[in-house]
Amino acid sequence: MEFFRIKKDLPFMRHALTFNIISLITFVLAVFFLATRGLHLSVEFTGGTLVEVTYAEAPQLEPIRSALATSGYPDAQVQNFGSARDVLIRLPNRDDLDTTKVSERTMATLHAVGGAPELRRVEFVGPQVGKELASDGAMALLLVIFGIVVYLAMRFEWRFAVSAIIANLHDVVIILGFFAFFQWEFSLPVLAAVLAVLGYSVNESVVVFDRVRETFKKKRGLTTPAVLDHAITSTISRTVITHGSTQMMVLAMLLFGGETLHYFAMALTIGILFGIYSSVLVASPLVMWLGVSREQFMKPKKEKEEAVV
Repeated sequence: MEFFRIKKDLPFMRHALTFNIISLITFVLAVFFLATRGLHLSVEFTGGTLVEVTYAEAPQLEPIRSALATSGYPDAQVQNFGSARDVLIRLPNRDDLDTTKVSERTMATLHAVGGAPELRRVEFVGPQVGKELASDGAMALLLVIFGIVVYLAMRFEWRFAVSAIIANLHDVVIILGFFAFFQWEFSLPVLAAVLAVLGYSVNESVVVFDRVRETFKKKRGLTTPAVLDHAITSTISRTVITHGSTQMMVLAMLLFGGETLHYFAMALTIGILFGIYSSVLVASPLVMWLGVSREQFMKPKKEKEEAVV
């Protein structure tokens, strides 16, 4: 199915160097913000106390946040959990915080606000657990990257594998750079979004690379930049349909999902937008710079043995 069809190939590769320079500048800025400002890690990574309460009627969250800030918890995170009547409160670890009395002080504050909250559960996440989650998350990210490299190398060849993984890492670093610059909370759902973006972005690269390989085999006489332009142009309609449909769902989560899904949807939104850019304007120029050519996809002809008389 096609939304539209572009008859004349667009000259993307004519501006390949400009696109690569823009990507490099964006990548360097993201790394700079990560190095200087760092990520604002959530309770899952830093350790802290989680308090879940339920109300008979849906409470207003802003008065709860203000009351907790007045009681000595200015960095408390308050959000709905499951339904509008369930509230999850996250209190990061602090040196001056007595973890044994956190739940008691929190419940006293909630009762003072009103609404007769009922305590559901209290969980304490130690710093060691947070470090383990961070290391496990980094390991998951590395395993996904390794798997993508192996898959692309087996399906295409090393030039495509290297180009795609550089483009995908470009997307991941850009997402992390946004979170470092704006100091948005980096939590486990955001990490899940980053892993999802890796798989989503490489899918777009595979589609373009498939069309590149097909064009090399079917159309002779085209230069490598012309082949890449044709492959990108012929997949634009598919890109608009798939990415547009996905972004509509993500936008619904971003606007109506509440605080629980806000940063998850934000990470996906950044990943989708930059995933389109990297698959078309980062991975494809890199393949060209690495020297892809038609001869790499043509199987050598086997010479027939002459019959012995």
